[in-house]
Amino acid sequence: MTTSVSTENTAARSTAVTDRISRVELSLVRLPLHAPISDAKVLTGRQKPLTEVAFLFVEISTEDGREGLGFAYSKRAGGDGLYAHANEIAPELIGEDPNDIQRLWSKLVWAGASVGRGGLAAQAIAAFDIALWDMKARRAELPLAKLLGAHRDSVACYNTSGGFLSSPIERILDNITGALDRGIGGIKVKVGQPDTTTDIRRVETVREHLGDSVPLMVDANQQWDRATAQRIGRALERFDLTWIEEPLDAHDTAGHAALTSKLDTPVATGEMLTSVGEHRELLRNGACDFIQPDAPRVGGITPFTRIAALAEENHLGMAPHFAMEIHLHLAAAYPDTTWVEHFDWLEPLFDERLECREGRMLVPSRPGLGLSLSEQCRAWTVERAVVERGNP
Repeated sequence: MTTSVSTENTAARSTAVTDRISRVELSLVRLPLHAPISDAKVLTGRQKPLTEVAFLFVEISTEDGREGLGFAYSKRAGGDGLYAHANEIAPELIGEDPNDIQRLWSKLVWAGASVGRGGLAAQAIAAFDIALWDMKARRAELPLAKLLGAHRDSVACYNTSGGFLSSPIERILDNITGALDRGIGGIKVKVGQPDTTTDIRRVETVREHLGDSVPLMVDANQQWDRATAQRIGRALERFDLTWIEEPLDAHDTAGHAALTSKLDTPVATGEMLTSVGEHRELLRNGACDFIQPDAPRVGGITPFTRIAALAEENHLGMAPHFAMEIHLHLAAAYPDTTWVEHFDWLEPLFDERLECREGRMLVPSRPGLGLSLSEQCRAWTVERAVVERGNP
């Protein structure tokens, strides 16, 4: 039996529905911290205490009335540079189909190719890329995690913002109690002080406060040399840590590989890398047990998914760095062991809040990232630009 299909119906089904980007709004926002914070990079004299975080927000609108929101960030220097580069390349999106995300990512890369495919240039592109993914998920009326193909509806979470070296141990213990009471499942504290015995006493105090069952991580923020990292890593193994984070310089792939092979405690790193290629080199050398890519730093969700695929092939755990508002969705879509980092710093920027329960952060049911900018965010805006047809 032969079934006939009308030419008219076939043509209708094969015609793609397209839309066009009509407007891009850029905002440079400076979020002040309640008090200056310090990690090991400050104690070693390499950086000053952190007092604010700069954000590049990108809001994309289309002819059909679709909208998408994305952001990148910079701690200390770099915020003005992100905004300036984004302002230069934003006109490349006008008139484009917002569904062509990978092609548009490449187009933005080539628009600023002379300054490279990593670093500040990639981080500026990230805000556009994330906004396009947000729009695509909103169009589908799905949370971004569901659009990407979620493996879970919640992700194990740990708190970092309460464990900086600038806080006395008594305050850290109070912060830890508060975090656990809010439903957060694990705790990370900073180490890497010039006096390593202070680090060990600090971790010992925190472990005693937590008991044996609560996951505990430490973060040296790249401030140990190879010998110190091996010695302190061995000394910390009795505390049953979930991982030791950034024990060495972020680009010391060989050192991380050697340490990973020698320590029983898992090694985590990757947050400071800004390209797929850098992460590939890390994984090719077996230089960590947990990979920690940061979507705003590597150029957005498009390159992040490539890194996630490499990590899956290598059977690694995944613990994306910072920006839980984005990384919750990406972690939920990763098939193997994964964590998301709880930082409450960004909460004033948005009208919505993420919920933690029984040690896990819940993927919101709202479409896209599920975020809208707050009035406080608008008040902290120091520069703003609009690119649209007839107004480049």
